Amino acid sequence: MPEYLSPGVYVEEIEIGSKPIEGVSTSTAGFLGEAERGPTTPRLVTSWLQFQRVFGSFFGANKYLPYAVQGFFDNGGKRCYIGRIVKAGVAPATMASLKLTVEGADAFTVDANGEGEWGNRIALKVSAGTMSGFKLKVFYWKAAPSALYDPDTDLTSQPRPQITELFDNLSVSESSPDYFDKRVIGISNLIELSVAGADSAAQPEGPAAVTSLTGGGDGTGDLVQSDYERTDTDTPGNRKGVTGFAEVHEISIVYVPNAQAVSGLVGAVISHCEKLKDRFAISDAAQGTANVATLNPRSSNDSKYAAFYYPWIQVIDPETGLHRLIPPGGHMAGIYARSDAERGVHKAPANQTVRGATGLEFQITKREQDVLNPRGVNVIRSFPGRGIRIWGARTLSSDTLWKYINVRRLFIYLEESIHEGTQWVVFEPNNEKLWARVIATVTAFLTRAWRDGALMGAKPEEAFFVKCDRTTMTQVDIDNLRLICIIGGAPVKPAEFVIFRIAQWPGGSSVTASEFYSEGSEEIVKEA
Repeated sequence: MPEYLSPGVYVEEIEIGSKPIEGVSTSTAGFLGEAERGPTTPRLVTSWLQFQRVFGSFFGANKYLPYAVQGFFDNGGKRCYIGRIVKAGVAPATMASLKLTVEGADAFTVDANGEGEWGNRIALKVSAGTMSGFKLKVFYWKAAPSALYDPDTDLTSQPRPQITELFDNLSVSESSPDYFDKRVIGISNLIELSVAGADSAAQPEGPAAVTSLTGGGDGTGDLVQSDYERTDTDTPGNRKGVTGFAEVHEISIVYVPNAQAVSGLVGAVISHCEKLKDRFAISDAAQGTANVATLNPRSSNDSKYAAFYYPWIQVIDPETGLHRLIPPGGHMAGIYARSDAERGVHKAPANQTVRGATGLEFQITKREQDVLNPRGVNVIRSFPGRGIRIWGARTLSSDTLWKYINVRRLFIYLEESIHEGTQWVVFEPNNEKLWARVIATVTAFLTRAWRDGALMGAKPEEAFFVKCDRTTMTQVDIDNLRLICIIGGAPVKPAEFVIFRIAQWPGGSSVTASEFYSEGSEEIVKEA
């Protein structure tokens, strides 16, 4: 309580009533996979161009991450985190580096900002700064050049670097606004610069000629499940792979392109989502899966936190201009984001056009989908005049309560929003006044969700309930510092089967519609 020690008028601020709950984002994706270059700790990108600046572009055979990210942004995605995967374990990928000397001794270390052989294609040149300090030029070639050259003096040699970065007037003084740590670290898309030993406060002497970083390697062997999980990096600031995604709370969709090619990886990603309970996994079939009769992903990964898509889609390869088959998950994640923005997370992300898709690996018929749909396989189909569309909205769960993607994602949204929006309750006096404020806070949020169409019911009382009183907690709970609030909600379900019952009717006769219907009619079922 405040103290009043002298006569006067006192004005005080107090809090009454509910506090607003802000809905969390449901459309931030997390992609794990191999990239041309870049950091291996999770990095946020907000456009396809930014991905190219940081992680490079299309490269190599069976490297699907760039296609997935481009498909995500083309289909309406806005934000995603990239977890670049490299070989770890016994023969791991290594970082390329180069020492810069001062008075003949190593003073600075230049490292590629991520492991891999790509770092050997970075080259540097050091010279005097234009106004003061020193100038650092950084070059990068996507393919190893036959010979290095100095672009300042040789304007004709090929190939020229794909990327050139210039950092001028760098200082070695920490008090300077041009201190190299401020100007290079986090700014360069290629390198990191650090003091190798004791700071001599002197300018680096070279290299005066263009010189490559060395020591970068991709490691030995194919990628395995542990390379994606990266439990070996579970320390603050160093987490990578799935372990790195665990500390990025903004992620709500997780996808690994062509995860079926790595034994156990699909299950590991789904387990990650089930453990955190605030994100949803997208998976897809292996390339060439033609036998519909044996395709049953639920048999090995029965989960309400994942969805499965089939078949692969065909896109135009920007590198060659030819058609190429890619896994569809990146495009699906973009459609999730687009549907969330246009309609809301309660809308099933289905019956949506797959932008950028020019064809399908297999043309699936209705009879084949009759087999696949009950197994939780969301089929991508091509319809004359309507294009290529997602024609399914089911999770991999055998639990009928969590059959639909939108229901699961809606509850993730509600749970996470309430969790983050009620943190103020912790350590408040656990009494009737607090219970009433909690009820008012949650009720206001769920009422808004109902008005947006996320919950069923003609009025809020039919759509949800919130209870927090002596009926939800005992005196033992209160004595053990627990506040228990019970919330129930009625989610909307998608109209998966639209049925029109049509019959011949002798118009103008004395037979009413209800009497005629009772005599029987022909039922036509149309897929929705």
